[in-house]
Amino acid sequence: MAIRPPVGLPTMSKRAKRVLIALVSLAVLAILWFQFVGIYVDWLWFGEVGFGEVFTTQAVSRVSMFLVAGLATGGLLLLALVIAYRSRPVFVPTNDVDPLAPYRTIVTTRPKLFALGISGVVGLISGLSAQGDWEVVQLWLHGGDFGTVDPQFHNDVGFYVFTLPMIQLVLGWLFVILAMCFIAIAVVQYLFGGIRLSGPGRKITSQATLQLSLLVAGFVLLKAVQYWYDRYDLLFSNRGGTFTGASYTDINAVLPAKIILMCIAAICAVGFVVGAFTRSIKLPAIALALLVLSSVLIGGVWPLVLQQVVVNPNGINREPEFIARNIDATRTAYNIRDDQIKYVDYPGKLAGDPRDIISDQDTLPNARLLDPNVLSPTFTQQQQLRNFYGFPDQLAMDRYTVKGRTQDYVVAVRELNADGLNDAQKNWINEHMVFTHGDGFVAAPANTVADGYPAYTISDLSRQGDIPVDQPRTYYGQLTTDYAIVGADAGVAREYDTETSRYTYTGAGGVPLGSLFQRMVFATEYGEANFLFSGEINANSKILYNRDPIERVQKAAPFLTTDTKAYPAVVDGRIVWIVDAYTTATNYPYAQTVTLSDATNNSLAARGAAGQVNTQVSYIRNSVKATVDAYDGTVSLYANDEADPVLKAWEGVFPGLVKPKAEISKDLQAHLRYPQDLFEVQRSLLVRYHVDDPVDFFQSSGFWKVPNDPTVSDAVQAPQPPYYLQVKLPGSEAAKFELTSVLSGYQREFMSAYVAASSDPSDYGQLTVLRLPTATQTPGPTQVQQLFRTTQEVSSLVTLSTQQGGSRVIFGNLLTLPVNDGLLYVEPFYIQGQASSTSFPQLNRVLVWYAGRVGVGVTLTQALTAAAQSAPVPVAEGDAGTPLATGGTTLQPATTASPTTTAPPPADQAAALAAMNAAAQALDAAKASNDLGQIGAASQKLEDAVNAYLKLAGQSISGGATPTGTAPASVQSTAGG
Repeated sequence: MAIRPPVGLPTMSKRAKRVLIALVSLAVLAILWFQFVGIYVDWLWFGEVGFGEVFTTQAVSRVSMFLVAGLATGGLLLLALVIAYRSRPVFVPTNDVDPLAPYRTIVTTRPKLFALGISGVVGLISGLSAQGDWEVVQLWLHGGDFGTVDPQFHNDVGFYVFTLPMIQLVLGWLFVILAMCFIAIAVVQYLFGGIRLSGPGRKITSQATLQLSLLVAGFVLLKAVQYWYDRYDLLFSNRGGTFTGASYTDINAVLPAKIILMCIAAICAVGFVVGAFTRSIKLPAIALALLVLSSVLIGGVWPLVLQQVVVNPNGINREPEFIARNIDATRTAYNIRDDQIKYVDYPGKLAGDPRDIISDQDTLPNARLLDPNVLSPTFTQQQQLRNFYGFPDQLAMDRYTVKGRTQDYVVAVRELNADGLNDAQKNWINEHMVFTHGDGFVAAPANTVADGYPAYTISDLSRQGDIPVDQPRTYYGQLTTDYAIVGADAGVAREYDTETSRYTYTGAGGVPLGSLFQRMVFATEYGEANFLFSGEINANSKILYNRDPIERVQKAAPFLTTDTKAYPAVVDGRIVWIVDAYTTATNYPYAQTVTLSDATNNSLAARGAAGQVNTQVSYIRNSVKATVDAYDGTVSLYANDEADPVLKAWEGVFPGLVKPKAEISKDLQAHLRYPQDLFEVQRSLLVRYHVDDPVDFFQSSGFWKVPNDPTVSDAVQAPQPPYYLQVKLPGSEAAKFELTSVLSGYQREFMSAYVAASSDPSDYGQLTVLRLPTATQTPGPTQVQQLFRTTQEVSSLVTLSTQQGGSRVIFGNLLTLPVNDGLLYVEPFYIQGQASSTSFPQLNRVLVWYAGRVGVGVTLTQALTAAAQSAPVPVAEGDAGTPLATGGTTLQPATTASPTTTAPPPADQAAALAAMNAAAQALDAAKASNDLGQIGAASQKLEDAVNAYLKLAGQSISGGATPTGTAPASVQSTAGG
C-alpha cells in the first residue's frame, strides 16, 4: 500500500535565517529592556521612600509563585507528554490518505523540542498567572485567629479569611494541571493512533485508556475534596436574597447534598481507577454518568424544590434563625455592634422658638455657612495668585484651635496645576523644571463670611496667617500628578518661587538623575528624549514622581484600600496629606457582602468626584492612618486599629512597615477624621442592621434609608453625602468634630435617625445614633428642601436668576444639627454671576428650618429671627401640594415672613401711586446693580405697592379683574421688562 511522502517545512537561506534571528533578538531585548525599566523605576521609588522591603518582599513572593506554579505545571505537563509519546502504538495506516502524517513526521523528528517547548510555554503562562496571587499565600503563611467562630461549623473566622482561600487556590491549580495533562495525552495519542475516530478494530488503545482514566480519576477525586470545602462556601451564600450566609435551604438541602456528592465522587474515582487497570471504558462511563446525574438531581433539583415548596411560602418561620446569624456577623464585621454604637432616643420636638438658638453658643457658632463642595471656584479666583496654581474641585473640612477657640475650617493647599499654564509657558523645561511646586496653606472659618465670601487665613511664602507653617512649598499633592526635575548646578536656582525669586529644592524626596544610565531609564519610562539631551539636567538633579498622596500610600502599602478623600493638615508646623486606609476581607462567614463603590456612592461621586473601587467585601477596618509630607513626600503609616487580625497578618508579611499607634503625635491625632468611606459603608448597613428582631428584619419592618441629596438637580438622584460638623450631641458637655448623616424612614421622607461618628481624640470612633419617634413627623431633607424652594424670597431669586440669563443659584449643603431636643436645618444659598470662567459663587442668603418654621436671611441670625416671625408650616404626607422630586410625598407650599418690617398701608390712591412709582424706581436701580438679592426684595416691594393701590381702587390683582385706571408708566415699563 502506497504511502504519501510527508510534506516538509519551507526552507530558508542562511542570510534570511540570520536576519530573522537578529530581528527576533532585537525584539526580545526591547521587551526585556522595557520590563526592566518598569521594575527598576519602582525599585528606585521604594528606595526613595524608605520602603525597600515592600518591593523585595513582593518581588520574592511573585518570583516564588512564578517558579512554583510554572515548574509544577510545566513539569507535570512534560511528564504527561513523555509518557504519552513513549506509549504510542506502532502506527499502521489503513488509508491511502492520512492527514496526520505530516504533523506526525514533524513531531517525531524533534520530539524533545516540541515537548520542552510546549511545556515551557504553558509553564511560563501559568507562572505569570499565578504570581498575582502572592497576597493569598502570604496571608495564609502569616494569618492568625480572629477569636470568633462561625455558628455552623464552629471554625475560627481566621480559617475562612486566611486558610480557605489558599485551599481553593491550590485546588483550582490542580484542576488546571489535570485538565492540561488530559488534553496533552489525548492529542498525542490521537496524533499517533492511540485514539482513532474511524477505521476497524478498537478505537482506543489500552495505554491511552489507562492514562486518560487515571487522569479522570484524579479529577473526580479532586472534585470530591472540593465538595468537602464547598460546604464552607455556603456561609457566603446569597440564596436568602435579603441577607448573606447559609439559609434554610443551604443548611437543609445543599449541605447534605455536598456530603452525598463527595461520597459519590470518591466512589466514581475508584471506578475510574478500576476501569483503567481492567482496560475497560464501561465502568468509567457508568461512574461518570452517575456523577453527572447525581449532581443535577441532588445538587440542583432537590434544593430548588425545597426552596420553592417549603421556604418561599413559609420564609417567616424558616429563615429567622439564619437571619439572626447574619445580623450578628454583620455587626461584628463592620464594627456596628450594639456595644459599639450609642443609641439615644431623641424627642425630635417640633415646638420651640428659633430665637433661643441665637444665644446657644454650642450651636450657632458651629453652623457652617461655607460649603467645601461649592467654593473651589471661589478659592481659585480669590486665592489662586497665578494661573499655574489651583485648588481641587472638592475642598476639605478640618478643625483648628485659633486664639483658644476650636472651630471648623474649609482647608486647601494652593497646589501646582500644570494644566493652567498658558501656551507661551508650555514647554518641557517650564512644565518639569521651572513650575515644580505649589505655595501655601489656605483656610477659611466655615461659619464666617465677609461680603458673602470666605474670610481667609493664609500661610504662604509672603505671610503667616492664624495657622502658621514652617515650609509652605508643596511638591506633592492631588493636582501635581506629573514628574518634576529639581536640583541646580553651581547654586543657580531655577524653580519659580515668587515673581522676584527662584528656588532650589532641598528636601529628601526624589531619585538621583545625574548619571547617563539613570537618564536613559527615565527617558524610556516617560518616552521623553529631553532626559538625554537637556543640558539643564546635572549631577545634582533629582526626579520627583508618583506625587499624588493617595497613589504614594497605595504603592507603599499595596494590601490597603485607601479612602477616596485625602485632605491636607498642618501638623507640627508642616503641611501633610492625611490618607485613611482600610484592611478588608471577602470571606467573613455570614457577614453581609457590600460593594464598596455602591455603598460609598453619593451625590458628589455622581457629579464626578473620585469613587471607591468596585470591590465586594464582608469585613472592613480603618486600620491605618497614613500621612504624606507635602514638601519631601515622606510616607508614614500608623496603626489605628492594632487589634485587627488582618493588619496583624500584614505586619507579619512586612515587619516594621506600619508604626505603632503610640507614635501618632498629639498634633496629628487632633486632625485625624473619622473616614467618610467607612462611615458610608456603615451607614448603608445601619439602615437595616439596627433591627434586632430577625422576624422584623425578614419583613423589612423598621428599616431606614439614606435620603437622596435634595440640593442637586433632579438629574442627579444619589444619596446625600455625610458632613463634618462641630456638633453637641445629647449628653455631651461641648461640641465635638463629628461626621454626621440623617436617615429617613423606609419609603418615607420623614426623619427616623441621626447618625454621628466622633473624630475627637477623647472618644474617636464612637458612633452615636439618635432615634426619633415614629409618632413625631419631623421632616426629612427632601421635605425641608421643598419648603426652602417654595419660600417666596427664594423662589423669587431663582426666577430672577433665570430671567437675567447666565446667572445661577446654588443650593449648598443641607446641614442638620440636633438642638434643644429638636432639629435645626441650615443651608447656605449661593449666587454665581454671569456664566464664565471667572465667575464664582457668593453666599447670598442663609436658609433655616426649626420647629416647623422657615427663615431666610443674609446671616444665620437674621434667618433665625425671620423664622421666629413666621408661622409654622405644616408638613404632611399624602396632602395635596407640590410633588417632590423623589417619591410620592407632597408638601404644602410655605410662605415665610420677611425679616424686614412691613411699611404701613397708603392712606389714599395718590399715596399708593407714589409708592408704586418709588418701588418701580427702586426695582430699576436694583436691576442696574445685577444683585439678585436686591432685585428680589425690590420686586416684592413693587408687588406689595401694586396690590395696595388696587385694593384702594376696589380691585385685586389676585382676583383676575382688570383694575380701573392706568398704572404709572414706570410700573408698566418695569413689568414689561
